[in-house]
This record gives sequence, C-alpha cells and structure tokens, in this order.
Amino acid sequence: MSLPPIAKIEAIARAAGDAILAIYQQAFTVEYKADESPLTAADKGAHDVIVAGLASLTPDIPVLSEESGEEVLQARLGWQRYWLVDPLDGTKEFVSRNGEFTVNIALVEGGRPVWGMVYAPVLDKLWYGGKRLGAFCSEGGVSRPIQTRPHQEGTPWRVVGSRNHLSQETLDFLAPLGEIDLVSMGSSLKFCIIAEGGAELYPRLAPTCEWDTGAAQAVLEGAGGSVTRLDGSPLEYNKPDILNPWFVARA
Repeated sequence: MSLPPIAKIEAIARAAGDAILAIYQQAFTVEYKADESPLTAADKGAHDVIVAGLASLTPDIPVLSEESGEEVLQARLGWQRYWLVDPLDGTKEFVSRNGEFTVNIALVEGGRPVWGMVYAPVLDKLWYGGKRLGAFCSEGGVSRPIQTRPHQEGTPWRVVGSRNHLSQETLDFLAPLGEIDLVSMGSSLKFCIIAEGGAELYPRLAPTCEWDTGAAQAVLEGAGGSVTRLDGSPLEYNKPDILNPWFVARA
C-alpha cells in the first residue's frame, strides 16, 4: 500500500474542519434526508473541500463520500481502491453544539480500510493510522504513538456508547459483563478513545454506514484493537448495501 504524504491529507482534513467551524460559529439551518438524518451547510461544505482536495492529491483514486450522489454510489461497486469519506460524522452533535463531531477520511483496498484519519475540529485533535502501520494522535502540534489497553480482569469494563443510538440490544449485550463504566459520546470519537487506551469496548447494535466507521476502524486497528461483526468475522466494505451489520470494537 502506498500513501500520499500524511501531512497533505491532514491539510485536507483541517481545511474541511475550518469549513465546518465557519458554519458552527453562526446560525444555520437544518435539512433532513429521506432517512430523517440531519444535513447542514457544514456537511456540504466539508464534502466539497475534501473531494476537491483528494481529487487534486490523488487523481487516480476515486472518492466516495456520505454526500456523494447516486451515480457515485453505484460506480463504487467496481472500485478496488478508493477514499471513503464522512465529511461531518456526528451531524446531530453538530446541531446540538456539543463539539463531538469529526471529519473521517479512509483509504479502502480490497474491501478493507487500510488507513484512516479522524479529525475533531472543536478539539483540534487528530488521529491517524492503519493495521501494521501503527496509530498516532496529533494535538497541540505534537504527534505521539497510541496503543490500546485491553480489559484487566477484576476491573469494571470501560465502555463507550452512542449518545443518540444506545439501543436496548446494546444494553442487553453489555448485561453479562457485570460492572461497567459507560461513557456516552457521539461520532467516531468512540473508536479513538479505545485506540488511545481510554476504553476497552464499543458495541454497536444499531444502524451505521460504512463511511461512519472506515477511518476510525483503521486507526483502532493500527493501535492494536479490532472491529468485528458479532460472529467475530471482519467488518467488510464496499458491499452492495452500504449499511454496516452490528459490530463490536475492542481494545
């Protein structure tokens, strides 16, 4: 796998973050898609920045974004290598102004996210990495390697869950674990907390799409963690159905 310079991808992610913050800091309107998920000018603006930036940086690699049209959604089924983008992951968090939203950029090869970058504009914090490539966190101008911390027997499970989609099925999944410390949080930040060693488990028994998970999965796998379906099989990408099955992210 060959990657363009990480600094150039970071520049694209940060430019998208700037576009998001420009909207975030003023009054904005909210539209709703057919599935009733929210859409703002920030989603659209970040999409334009990322698609243009990646097209200039890697013109030979196509881009699939959450805000791509139906033509791209159909074309991507023939792609072996492409950028998978969520320009604003956590639009509900954006609308509620709690800061828990991210810019997600992943490189997918052969149905697997091999590298990813997650940027949290409000936190000005960035994570990137991939399996066998390591994982890193950049904050305050300093980049450092990060590593998961698996659960220690005899201690409560440190679990992250969705702020908006903590389903009954998820609660039932957690029940046999006994004592847990549960932190609710939006967007792909949940994966990044596990990657940094701040939690051990994120079960997702509620709907997500591939662009919600690709970049953060790559970061978590680079940090030594895993993301699998409930039966333990890998979470696959570029499926005919863009929806993910239920999955568990682990340290």
